[in-house]
Amino acid sequence: MDQLLDAPWVHTLRFLLEVAATVAFALSGVIAAARKRLDVVGVCVVAFVAAFGGGTLRDLLLDQRPFFWVRHTGFVWGILALCVGAMLFMRQRHFKPTERAMLLPDAIGLGLFAAVGVDIATAIGMPPIISVMMGVTTGVFGGVLRDVLCNEVPQAFSDHRPYALCAFAGGWADVALRQVQAPDWAPLAVCVLLTAGLRGLALWRNWELPAWRV
Repeated sequence: MDQLLDAPWVHTLRFLLEVAATVAFALSGVIAAARKRLDVVGVCVVAFVAAFGGGTLRDLLLDQRPFFWVRHTGFVWGILALCVGAMLFMRQRHFKPTERAMLLPDAIGLGLFAAVGVDIATAIGMPPIISVMMGVTTGVFGGVLRDVLCNEVPQAFSDHRPYALCAFAGGWADVALRQVQAPDWAPLAVCVLLTAGLRGLALWRNWELPAWRV
């Protein structure tokens, strides 16, 4: 199994998922910053934190140096270009940066980053529970930092609709498939689809977790 995890195409798939997740969370950061009417520097900072926050904390906890966006500087240039391009597009098309507009890239990024986090932790030999928690951390923490910078209670904690719980479920599905020797692509794909799908269903059906009531 370790040899399969080290196969070159697995590294390529993980990298592509990380690129897609970074773009998705960066877009959510751009929309969140636009809602707060931040200037171009503020938009870039919020997008960077949203895109890189979860992966950076994961790398810190797993003692992976340099961080993933330092190893691949194209991430940095890409996010800069994305921020400028998105701002120009939103202004030209009179795009209204609503909270609802942010939900789709946020849900997609959650699923993609959760899969990447579980995969990286598993590849270096972490126990299943740690791998799942790394998936949750990677998927959730960037959005938490994004909302904090925008002076809001993090959406992951405040809207009561399952968020981190979706990544947790997706992470365990990933781990379970690895245990039964599923095809190499299956754990990553199922984690992405289950996490993003559960989050989408929670938003669509307005599922809510029990909240603290005084």
